Amino acid sequence: MSEKGYSPGLEGVIAGESAISRIDVEINRLILRGYDLVELTEQACYEEVAYLLLYGALPTSVELTAFNGELRAQRELPGPVVDLLRSAPADAHPMDLLRTAVSALSFFDPEVRDNSHQANVRKTVRLMARIPTAIATGYRFSQGLEAVAPSADLDHSANLLYMLRGEAPPAYEVEAINVSLILYAEHGYNASAFTGRVVASTLSDIYAAVTAAIGELAGPLHGGANEAAMEMLLEVGDRATAEQWVLDALAQKKKIMGFGHREYKNGDSRVPAMKKVGRQIAEAVGEAQWPDLADVVEETMLREKGIFPNVDFPCAYTYYMMGIPIPLYTPIFVASRVVGWASHVIEQHDGNRLIRPNHIYTGPEHRAFLGLDERG
Repeated sequence: MSEKGYSPGLEGVIAGESAISRIDVEINRLILRGYDLVELTEQACYEEVAYLLLYGALPTSVELTAFNGELRAQRELPGPVVDLLRSAPADAHPMDLLRTAVSALSFFDPEVRDNSHQANVRKTVRLMARIPTAIATGYRFSQGLEAVAPSADLDHSANLLYMLRGEAPPAYEVEAINVSLILYAEHGYNASAFTGRVVASTLSDIYAAVTAAIGELAGPLHGGANEAAMEMLLEVGDRATAEQWVLDALAQKKKIMGFGHREYKNGDSRVPAMKKVGRQIAEAVGEAQWPDLADVVEETMLREKGIFPNVDFPCAYTYYMMGIPIPLYTPIFVASRVVGWASHVIEQHDGNRLIRPNHIYTGPEHRAFLGLDERG
């Protein structure tokens, strides 16, 4: 932090209070509403974690059944939103489609301008239900295929894969998606969540806040890192050449995607859980090329730079082994993180104060005005 109190990137600056999550630096774990995130990946489904974020407590079996029923009942998109996705250029990035679809969904929500707590919770459920449908519908249209209607018989993770492919996924893929959704669901005052809170602090609605957060997440230094990490691994290509590739990249001062995290100094606590399911996928499909290659990259980065991978790194190759197209990695991140964003928006609306920081001016002072004919 500078002598003037300025910290580039707001690093280390406290920008608010939240009861949603925190990183426990002593044990290097992310805590959601008091629960260890890693334990949640081992014992809960994504819907339970989403309920926890929204309501502040894990659901009872009755509450979970009702919550699942609400999600499954809200999955279909309004016809005009389907038409919008159908009319988009085939080469439009799925994140651009999703950002536009979420904004358009606000037209069809009768509670869009109601920022009360309960209305925001209901709108969050609708967004959670419809975002996977928008992802799958937009993608299939871009491939010249018809949309697959959501299945009321499948849970959140399985339904997402089903709508992408038109067939029920195997259990090991559902488990991998479930773990990744839990790991991505919430992460404190990250850039996209903070963006959503800034928008919400003006008393704009939850759709506006989530649309803005999607735009922020698309950047390769945030959610887009998983796509960039897989593109990098494809460039590396082979385990035998991976170490030298990393050494050459470091010598050229290239950024190694999927590594480093501002909040974790001793390694992203989410990585082991994602690597575990990545290995399970590799075993199921009989192909360990990508996790083996990734291990070499990881070992080289730790030895040479002391930098650990973040969760985007194992998530990238896990999705790739499942046959998920790379441009869909960040949209799937959105399908998970929307409940985290919404929890922040709700918290912001419930105790709002406009977020309006100061800045240090670095421009010129006291310039004399010259008339147009005096400027040469």
